[in-house]
Amino acid sequence: MSHFVTARTAGSRAKLALLLVAGMLGAGAASVAAADESAPSLVVHYSNEALTTNVGVQQLYRRIQFAARQVCPDMSIRDLRSIELVKVCREQAVAKAIHQVNNSQLAALHASSSKSG
Repeated sequence: MSHFVTARTAGSRAKLALLLVAGMLGAGAASVAAADESAPSLVVHYSNEALTTNVGVQQLYRRIQFAARQVCPDMSIRDLRSIELVKVCREQAVAKAIHQVNNSQLAALHASSSKSG
């Protein structure tokens, strides 16, 4: 059976962080709620069989991280607050995707990767 996680379903926190980045760059507070509907999303497909091996788990983790970088892109700015918001957006998107997959090996990989930076 094939499954997928979306960066859009990476949770309201991840979308909120992404929208806050947009807000910091000039979008008004009223437009933040409207922009939620058009928040970028990306689907990551995977199969249960892929999660039965360490290699498969590592590959899915890298793909989830890549999707988070696409949905929460770096900004061409030098504002440290905006850079931090992008980082938080990515972290929350990855964490929500890991939660959605609900695989102990993937969760352990994420936990160990998060600790090591």
